[in-house]
Amino acid sequence: MHSELVISGIGVSKNVVAAIVSLAAERVEGVASVGENAIASGLISVFTSRPVSNEPAVESEVVDDKLSLTIRLSVFYGYPFTKLAADVRRAVASAVSSQMGVEVGCVDICIDNLVFPKE
Repeated sequence: MHSELVISGIGVSKNVVAAIVSLAAERVEGVASVGENAIASGLISVFTSRPVSNEPAVESEVVDDKLSLTIRLSVFYGYPFTKLAADVRRAVASAVSSQMGVEVGCVDICIDNLVFPKE
């Protein structure tokens, strides 16, 4: 896996893309975190047989000179998934466009965890 993307003649680290995407997604109401919380998932794997996901929180690639993204989210219970995904797509596309000046072709959302409120 290459650690750099080349888009519109600019080389950008995938870590930089992930930082921009994560910040934008985490600002959307209903998103608990991008990816799994490392401390919480580590504790869960110690006390249960549930394996910790090795999937990166943000995957990025260039397709037809547009940025294609896959974002793994932990979301709060009570937010409709379709609306939440649309809000995240909009926020991420806007942040990438304004920060990097490139077009986003695709934003796939994977909801990997559901966070329940404390009662």
